[in-house]
Amino acid sequence: MRQFRNDGLVFDVRGGGPPDGEPVVLLHGFPQDSSAFDRMAPLLHDAGLRTLAPDQRGYSPGARPAGRSPYRLREVTGDVLALLDAAGLASAHVVGHDWGGAVAWALGAWHPDRVRTLTSLSTPHPAAAGRAVFTSDQGLRSSYMAAFQVPVLPERLLLARDGAVLRGVLENGGLPDDLVTRYVDRMRQPGALSSALAWYRAIPFAARDTVGRVDVPTLHVWSTGDTFLGPAATAGTRRHVTGPYRLEVLDGVPHWIPELAAQRVAELVVAHIRSVTAPR
Repeated sequence: MRQFRNDGLVFDVRGGGPPDGEPVVLLHGFPQDSSAFDRMAPLLHDAGLRTLAPDQRGYSPGARPAGRSPYRLREVTGDVLALLDAAGLASAHVVGHDWGGAVAWALGAWHPDRVRTLTSLSTPHPAAAGRAVFTSDQGLRSSYMAAFQVPVLPERLLLARDGAVLRGVLENGGLPDDLVTRYVDRMRQPGALSSALAWYRAIPFAARDTVGRVDVPTLHVWSTGDTFLGPAATAGTRRHVTGPYRLEVLDGVPHWIPELAAQRVAELVVAHIRSVTAPR
C-alpha cells in the first residue's frame, strides 16, 4: 500500500517487511516525514516486523487542508485509524516521535482496542507536558510553540535565504546532511511549512481533546540531549499510564532519536513488541 484516503485527503505511505509480520505504524514529527524511520525500519523488518510509515497530515502533498482546526489531535488521530482500516488491520503496534508521539498517546488513550503496544520516542504524555510547562523549565523549552502561533512570520523567517534558519536548527541538532536537505526541501514546497506549523496552531483546541490515562503496554524513550523536551515532563509521564510502562533514557542523544539512535531504538521496540506477543 502506497497511499490511503481519509476525509477526502490522500496520504503517502512507506511500507516494508514481511506481509505476515506483526504490524508497526511509524509516525513522524516536525519537520520530518516518513523518511525519519529509514534507518530504523529495515532493522524492524529483519526482526520479522511489518512497517507502515505515513507522511502525516500536512506533510503528504495530497493532505494539506487549509486552516488550523483540521490539524487538531482528534483529526490527525483519525488519519491513523483510516490507515489501519485501509490496511485491513484491526490493530497495530504504534511508534511515534515528536508530534507523532502525541498522536500515539492519543491513540492509546482513546482507541486502546486499535493499539497493541505504544512506543513514544521523545514525547511525554500530553498531560505531563502541560503540567511541566508551569512547573519546570519546559515552558522556556517550548517557547517556540508560542512563536509559531503568529501567522505568516514564522514561515518567512524559517524559509528565508533558502531555508537557512530551519537548516541551521536541524544541523545543530546533529542530523545528517542528507536528511537536513530532504526536510528543508520538503518544507519549501508550496503550503508545506504552513501545514506543518498548523499542528502547533491547533494547540488551543487541546482543551477539547484531552488525552487521558493509557492502559496499553507502553515504552517511552527519551534522550538527555533533547533541548526541546526536558526531564520534568518525562518523569511525570508515568502517572498517566495505568498499564505496563518502561522508560528508557538514551544518554547524550539529541531530539532526533529515530535518525541518530536507530539501532538502539529498533532493539527497544522489538523487545517491547516481543514482550506482549508470542515468538514467531
